[in-house]
Amino acid sequence: MTDPSRKGRPVLLGQNQYGKAENRVVRITRDGATHHIKDLNVSVALSGDMEEVHLSGSNANVLPTDTTKNTVYAFAKEHGIESAEQFGIHLARHFVTSQEPIERARIRIEEYAWERIEVPDAGAGAPGEDEPRHSFVRKGQETRVTQITYDGEAWEVVSGLKDLVVMNSTDSEFWGYVKDRYTTLPEAHDRILATQVSSRWRFNWTADDQPMPAWDTSYEQVRKHMLQAFADTYSLSLQQTLYQMGARIIDHRDEIDEVRFSLPNKHHFLVDLTPFGLENDNEVYFAADRPYGLIEATVLRDGREPRIPVDLTNL
Repeated sequence: MTDPSRKGRPVLLGQNQYGKAENRVVRITRDGATHHIKDLNVSVALSGDMEEVHLSGSNANVLPTDTTKNTVYAFAKEHGIESAEQFGIHLARHFVTSQEPIERARIRIEEYAWERIEVPDAGAGAPGEDEPRHSFVRKGQETRVTQITYDGEAWEVVSGLKDLVVMNSTDSEFWGYVKDRYTTLPEAHDRILATQVSSRWRFNWTADDQPMPAWDTSYEQVRKHMLQAFADTYSLSLQQTLYQMGARIIDHRDEIDEVRFSLPNKHHFLVDLTPFGLENDNEVYFAADRPYGLIEATVLRDGREPRIPVDLTNL
């Protein structure tokens, strides 16, 4: 084995972490004949006093990643899953406080939503018998996400969603932009505006002595305000719509200080029907999947500093 010090160039260990990624856990809560589902994808990353395992291979400070996987499933039983955020907080606190070498835990969770299948004749059983409510269909809209980070003292909770596809079929324009010799795009005074929303928002809850947000209620309300702003904004640019979506969230949700969006412009181009002797009066469009404009920005509460990463790809 070559000793790096012999080369006259010190080699240092930089940031490092380890854990078990993408632990799929489904928790069924049975309330009589009515069942409730929480379906999560949980990734655990731990860091701290891990120099020796990298330099000498000593595992003395290493909690096996298989153990972190087992902890996810055991906690689903012991604590239940009230919300993705609350479940992540339980896990992060456990890893940091139960293992001295672990100084920081980051828990990332994706939540997949299910909705109940309502059966019209479900209540036709014997008198006094509970109506069975145990059939579900996977919702085909967005995926809810959260990231919980804990270092033994302070918390950071960044939640959000991805793959929420929205469209306005009118009340959108795009004109007055810079034109050069390569510009071919015609100005539009009535266009379709569509995007696939990826968004993250940072809570100002950072310590155990602060009142904890109602995580599920907060998610539902943020999503509601986001959609209402998209629908209510007469858009002259996707940037303008993005800002209105973020501003409405900040204005209405005191527990949130920062919102970041990544919005691909899902272009819809009018099809030229003149070769067929037909007029296209904003009726028939070609939906192009790529290339696409990508609009990204952060909206902040006044006086706060941005902390959500610019690139949402891995958050």
